Amino acid sequence: MAVESFTKAGAKASAPIKLDKSVFGLKVDDHGLLKEAYLAYLANGRTNLAKAKKRGQVRGGGAKPWRQKGTGRARVGSSRNPLWTGGGVAFGPTGDENYTKRLTTRSKRLALRQALSMAADDGRIKLIDSLVVADGKAKSAAGLLAKLKCGSRTLLVVDQKERLLERATANLSGCSVVSANYLNVFDIMNADSIVITKKSLEVINGWLSDKGAGNA
Repeated sequence: MAVESFTKAGAKASAPIKLDKSVFGLKVDDHGLLKEAYLAYLANGRTNLAKAKKRGQVRGGGAKPWRQKGTGRARVGSSRNPLWTGGGVAFGPTGDENYTKRLTTRSKRLALRQALSMAADDGRIKLIDSLVVADGKAKSAAGLLAKLKCGSRTLLVVDQKERLLERATANLSGCSVVSANYLNVFDIMNADSIVITKKSLEVINGWLSDKGAGNA
């Protein structure tokens, strides 16, 4: 499988570059694992802030609203019981819930290969010699992405994050930078264009391909 290749200035290279079939050439018939990895990413990034007070944690309600017998009304011991307005919550969130989901290393890598294969099949992957924004300005980064004809949501995959590149893309809407070692299914599936540098491609092949030492 071959994809478009560009120079660091954004000019189209004369010859396309072939991708490793074991990483970018999988045939994905079942999307179950992709969905599981996608949801696991969202669940693991979820912040557990919701917390409701139980009846014993709500201030007040120490006095019995009315006497036990003789009023004709139902007996009640506190105005802070969950049936009353202003009372506690019976089965609300406590703040101790654990929403994390775990996948095996083999499953994570297979899901990544499937996501990259779908992106390559859709023509969303572009290769570039290197991503360099010497002045660190958003205008320069936007001009480079325009030359590459990237979509509204662009994922830049580099071998190592550089300060000038991060500064140049920080205010570009829909543009994000990720290190090749931290590539994930969520970013891949949500990107209209995936720009991969040649060095980061070597890193990806190193831990995802059949020949890579990191393959499980």
